[in-house]
Amino acid sequence: MDNGSPMARVLYVHSRRNTFTDIDRTALAERFEVEGYFQPRLRVRPVELVRKLRRADVVFGWFASWHTFAALALARVLRKPSVLVIGGFDTARMPEIGYGAQRRGPRRWMTRRTIAMATRLITNSNYSLREIEANLGLGPDRVTVVHHGIPDRFDPRGAPPQAERMALTVGVVYGANLERKGHRPFVQAASRLPDVRFVLAGRWTDDAAAELRALASPNVTLTGYLEDDALDDLFLRAAVYVQASRHEGFGLSVAEAMLARCVPVVTDAGALLEVVGDTGVRIDSPDPDRIADGVRAALELGPEGGERARRRVLESFTYEKRRDGICHEVRLALSG
Repeated sequence: MDNGSPMARVLYVHSRRNTFTDIDRTALAERFEVEGYFQPRLRVRPVELVRKLRRADVVFGWFASWHTFAALALARVLRKPSVLVIGGFDTARMPEIGYGAQRRGPRRWMTRRTIAMATRLITNSNYSLREIEANLGLGPDRVTVVHHGIPDRFDPRGAPPQAERMALTVGVVYGANLERKGHRPFVQAASRLPDVRFVLAGRWTDDAAAELRALASPNVTLTGYLEDDALDDLFLRAAVYVQASRHEGFGLSVAEAMLARCVPVVTDAGALLEVVGDTGVRIDSPDPDRIADGVRAALELGPEGGERARRRVLESFTYEKRRDGICHEVRLALSG
């Protein structure tokens, strides 16, 4: 078999359906035959998994967790190579906010074992590579950086004549993200800028939304879950996008917002400065006053600030670069 042939069969293993897993699956399908194995919970479906592994030439998995542990362990038994994307909860160690699989416990063992079983490893940012080196002792000889890439779904729709005085942030609303994603201080910052609409878009999974509503001033909107078109409409309408995180392995929502011409306001956590470069506004810490100051400064940058942010993504984080990078890693895995 020609390892570069489109007929090579990839088993695509993931536990979440979201923008970045959809992008990678689409990208792989341009060069290979792709079949999916979706396991959102701990329970493995061994008969299905083995049947699909037997048909596959290579496994491509997202994140070191229970779903990829099972897939890669069985792939080794069947002598199938694998490519694993890591960088995020699976490689982080932040006990101060209760985040990361590299804290003590069985999850640490499981993620390390999963990573050790992979033929090839990909991570999404230079920051994540440094974190992997610090927490797992794996360097660039074992892990390849392939930045996320985003199809430009906004340009054909254009931009509104004038963006609204809106600060947007996107993320699943649950307890851990009140601090890790900065949702609590984002909502609290709104009272400092009553003439700016603050919008937190994302599904609710526990009672964190109720806590945020109790803190919110009248200019705050918690949307709950939105379909893609409704979320894209917010990206196009907002003047500012805020990511007040304590950890980010990349920050895909920031890049999506920048592509839609939002001016980014970010902390220096994780890979966020790697994504925004010299565009937007950096804040020293994710507290309400700093966020409000950042939003005020971003609004002053105006439409040109949004255009600079868009150019940054178009130059640095293209879909084509991501596609070529992950497909190259699959070919290397196939070549043995």
